[in-house]
Amino acid sequence: MSHHLSKSGAQKFMLGFLFTCITMVLYCLSTPALQASTQRLPVTPPCTYQTPTMQGQNSYLSRGTRELERCTPKLNLMFLKTHKTAGSTVLNILLRFGQRNQLKFALPNSRNDFFYPAPFDRMQVKDYSPGACFNIVCNHMRFNVPEVEALLPQNAFFFTILRDPALVFESSFHYYKKVVPLTWRIQGEDKLSAFLNEPNRYFSQDGFNSYYLKNLQFFDLGYDNSLGPEDPAVDQAIQAVSERFQLVLISEHFEESLILLKDALCWQMDDLLFFKLNARRDASVSQLTPEQTAKARDWNGADWKLYRHFNTTLWAKVDAYGRKRMERDVRELRRRNTEMSAICIDGGMAVEEGDIRDQSMKPWQPLGESSILGYNLRTNIDQKYSELCRKMLTPEIQYLAELGVNLWITRLWGWVKDILSL
Repeated sequence: MSHHLSKSGAQKFMLGFLFTCITMVLYCLSTPALQASTQRLPVTPPCTYQTPTMQGQNSYLSRGTRELERCTPKLNLMFLKTHKTAGSTVLNILLRFGQRNQLKFALPNSRNDFFYPAPFDRMQVKDYSPGACFNIVCNHMRFNVPEVEALLPQNAFFFTILRDPALVFESSFHYYKKVVPLTWRIQGEDKLSAFLNEPNRYFSQDGFNSYYLKNLQFFDLGYDNSLGPEDPAVDQAIQAVSERFQLVLISEHFEESLILLKDALCWQMDDLLFFKLNARRDASVSQLTPEQTAKARDWNGADWKLYRHFNTTLWAKVDAYGRKRMERDVRELRRRNTEMSAICIDGGMAVEEGDIRDQSMKPWQPLGESSILGYNLRTNIDQKYSELCRKMLTPEIQYLAELGVNLWITRLWGWVKDILSL
């Protein structure tokens, strides 16, 4: 028996060692392009790209009046896609909007992100050349203000999304734990609880992929995730985010956030239609106790301060929009999404990976698990809805490939991940 356990332990050690080596090789494969991109380009003036115009204008009833007002839809957009915040669902909305209106995307090259966690550099953009200008930037990156601004017209609308950091931490810990070596030495079945009970015992700022475990949203925004909430630099960062981003969505109030986005961008309700993408099956979600939630928020103190600030600003915007008007518009958005679900989704709900019939509709999974849900398209969809349904349900990796992104590094990592999961 002890011989069997020893052999099993040796196999696990060798697997862990092999995984570490492969991970570092993949990281090094990315590094040459990243190093090449760190040669700074001269500071350029804001883009003067001639933005395509949509046919006509949108109309709406002005709040508090019966006067019909007109506005022009905004087409130049920067969405900072943060981790584990429903960003994939927003991304799908933007990809469909951009395709439908023939807008120019700044897309990543060789992977599905802009060489995260390195700070964004415009040389990371697919087919970039000096002076190139784009309409939409929306893939994962570590935000870098001047480099992003150099890609977009001066009137671009910047927005992002945040989530309660306790929930981000739980989701990130589950999703990335097998690629964060700091978690490998945590004993027992409930590694998350063990970490929250003694985070300083297990955490090291210099650990490989350690940013996934502390103030991840602050890190995504380009700031130092080791800062405590009392540090003046955190307040300065929150102020800088407030000044640069015209709107910060809140994941827990997703539909209200989208209605505010619609209002700010002068979009139509149909532009907001969505299905929840990259959701996890219930059994894979650790239901945090109140004590664990408090510990997770305390450990991610900078994120918690950031989140509380922008949750407050969101509801101030809702008040300015009008609570009754918001309730009415949220009901209408839900009605339209329910209608589309009946039209598009076989069975009307998400299913586990093993139940997804079409290989091209299977979402990316974390290492060693199949916890991310996906969808089956109905087979008898009315022709006028067939393309919309397919795109609404297409996972991010497949959608980027459809847009022409060469995802060789992502696909190589996927191949290695599948081998290690056997």
